[in-house]
Amino acid sequence: MPRRFRSNITAMDWLLDLYHQHGDWRDLTLVLLSPLFGVFIAMEAWRFRKTGVFDFRDSFDSLNSGGSYLVADLLLLVVLVLPAMGWVYDHRLFTIDVTVWRFVGLFLLVEFLYYWFHRGSHRIRWFWCAHVVHHGSEKMNFGTALRQSWFYAVAGNWLFYLPAVWLGFEPRWVLFALSLNLGYQFFVHTTWVDKMPAWFEFIFNTPSHHRAHHGRNPQYIDKNFGGMLIVFDRLFGTFEPEREPVDYGLEHPFPTHNLFWLNAHEWRAMFHDMRHETTWGMRLAHLWKPPEWRRHWNQRPS
Repeated sequence: MPRRFRSNITAMDWLLDLYHQHGDWRDLTLVLLSPLFGVFIAMEAWRFRKTGVFDFRDSFDSLNSGGSYLVADLLLLVVLVLPAMGWVYDHRLFTIDVTVWRFVGLFLLVEFLYYWFHRGSHRIRWFWCAHVVHHGSEKMNFGTALRQSWFYAVAGNWLFYLPAVWLGFEPRWVLFALSLNLGYQFFVHTTWVDKMPAWFEFIFNTPSHHRAHHGRNPQYIDKNFGGMLIVFDRLFGTFEPEREPVDYGLEHPFPTHNLFWLNAHEWRAMFHDMRHETTWGMRLAHLWKPPEWRRHWNQRPS
């Protein structure tokens, strides 16, 4: 047996053994939903096969990003996120046993925390370095929902959900509520649906609201951060309805099909900008300032 193949088996056995020791069915929510996602991607691709909604290479990049993200996220969940959340849970204020209605409350709390995670991921460059992957496609379809960053856990997206753990909810219930929220969000990445009924559009995040969120039109930038609901955007002044056609993608695009650079290009840009500053105060400010602050690196790959 070739050495490389033996090494791959060893690494996979190690990952599976690690999961069996520390894993839980709630960790696999998005994995279990993946076949359903696949069915809807296939249906949408067939429905719009003669239009420009899908591009084969773009869709391949999205699927590649989504699959590798699930592997990276599951590994980091077990070795980093759950141990850190577990420490916070050991120092919790209360112990909240989950019932049906308490889970509804938890779900609403996670939605509120998700809003601030999402808003922070657009306005704080450190978090944007991970989130930018999701906005890299210039198409809007179900496949675009799969574009996720390898580096979410490393960047610390889970930090935004610690208040729910500290309050007294067991970490895996918090992450399960988040997974259901993300599962809902898959279905708002589409042009298949125009507008929902007015009452639904007022309360919930919809394809129309999320199309605007993915736009680089000036009026759409940094708007509509909600996950399942749009009420916090209305409350905190970040709501923008979809009125004119959406121009999808990034203000500073980095068109590449290299999976590593799809995930790493904004980190490279940020550290490049930091090196061009003359004081440590200015260098470190790039970590928490908005992505457009003193931006120098706009080079596209050759």
